[in-house]
Amino acid sequence: MKKIIVSGFEAFGHTPINPAESVMRVLDGTYVGEAEISGILVPNNFFESIEIVTVAIKELQPQLVVMLGEYGGRAEITVERIAQNFNDSTRYNLKDNRGVEMQGEPTIPDGPVAYRSTLPLRAMVKAMRGVGVPADISDTAATFCCNHLMYGVLHYIAINQLDIRAGWIHLPQLPQVAALPENLGTPSMSRETAALGVHAGIEAALIHPNDINEPIPSRFQI
Repeated sequence: MKKIIVSGFEAFGHTPINPAESVMRVLDGTYVGEAEISGILVPNNFFESIEIVTVAIKELQPQLVVMLGEYGGRAEITVERIAQNFNDSTRYNLKDNRGVEMQGEPTIPDGPVAYRSTLPLRAMVKAMRGVGVPADISDTAATFCCNHLMYGVLHYIAINQLDIRAGWIHLPQLPQVAALPENLGTPSMSRETAALGVHAGIEAALIHPNDINEPIPSRFQI
């Protein structure tokens, strides 16, 4: 049976409920065609997060790895194009959940400057929009644990020459988090809508081993 790993970060920083964990739990144990989704809860910690996902890859030998995180302030689901070998959590005034902060250090010393997602981004965004979920391609996964984990997993797949496609999806805040006084005015998306979009994106990734060759218009540069 084909396997898909969907990882979701736990709560972190100023986010008491992470949409990544919520959506991962909705999708865990479900199927996309004949492929089963295995959900993995990941601690929002530097390096430990990479270890947990790579161990799951060894155990499950998935066809796809789709990693989820929150990007507060974005109004739509965004699929990330690039992960960079650079960490800077201090710019967000954030530490990981063990209290570690990084400023300018690489994830992999002497590793490549960046990796590109190996998922079919245009096909995924088109599919998400097709089911009525706002979505777009993003060219920045930021410099906190999301980018860190994406880079670490893509590096692991590359150096081990694994036939696995992998990438990152960022989700808007949940409504109950956007309703907090300190977040009022922040865009949000329900767990159900986000899960619908992620499911559609995964389905498109299974259908399209290579990305579609058509433009995906965007109103914003992300």
